[in-house]
Amino acid sequence: MKNIDRKASAFQYFFVIRELTSREIKRKYARSSLGILWSVLNPLLTMVVMSLIFSTMFRHSIENFPIYYLTGQIFWTLFSTATNSSMTALVDNKSLLIKAKLPKQTFVLSRVYTALVNFGYTSIAYVLMLAVFRVKLHPSAFLVLVDILFAMAIATGVGYALSVEYVFFADIKYLYGVFLTLLMYFSAIFYPVTRLSEGMQKIIAYNPVYLTIQFARQCVMYGEVPDAQTWIRLILWSAGSLIAGWLMFKKRENKVMQII
Repeated sequence: MKNIDRKASAFQYFFVIRELTSREIKRKYARSSLGILWSVLNPLLTMVVMSLIFSTMFRHSIENFPIYYLTGQIFWTLFSTATNSSMTALVDNKSLLIKAKLPKQTFVLSRVYTALVNFGYTSIAYVLMLAVFRVKLHPSAFLVLVDILFAMAIATGVGYALSVEYVFFADIKYLYGVFLTLLMYFSAIFYPVTRLSEGMQKIIAYNPVYLTIQFARQCVMYGEVPDAQTWIRLILWSAGSLIAGWLMFKKRENKVMQII
């Protein structure tokens, strides 16, 4: 009986996450005529603009710049969207927190899952561009699925921490916005890392977002399996982010209802 109850509660848990995700997506595109199609069109249009701006500048440094940029952009968007939206997950769902007896992490996970769904739609544009630019895929391309898991784990951990801290310190939203801008430029989305000094290259090599981007580029663009050092760093970042974020969340979640 206990196993049946656990399975039933797990099913209800995932059902709630799915419903919250559906609500977030509908709300995001509620006033748009094209709706969810913007998740495909937006990366395509952005890629065209960025290619026009930077392709000449980096044409001797980056082979197939549009794919190089788009690979970085979709993974950056996954991380930034997941963490930014997770930050306000508890505050935005105040009424549900009061009325429904749901685990508080449900609302954070729904925001991360929403970012993953949008990433899935964006990947349609990415696959189309791979075909247009005739990028030959190797078996290593399937490792991107593992890379997505790394990115999701890191984003979830950060999302846990931000969501609970935002309840007590709303100004973190603005501070995190500045941090994201800095992190974006340290993620080598549209420029080659080799253009930087050795010292800066070493610093960027520890940036978890850059690691997920570089992992994807190696697997898809160059048909290579990332080296052991990259794997180890991503595993440590994923596990470390999840554990640290979860501990911060659990430590303060009981005080959330007193403040919210």
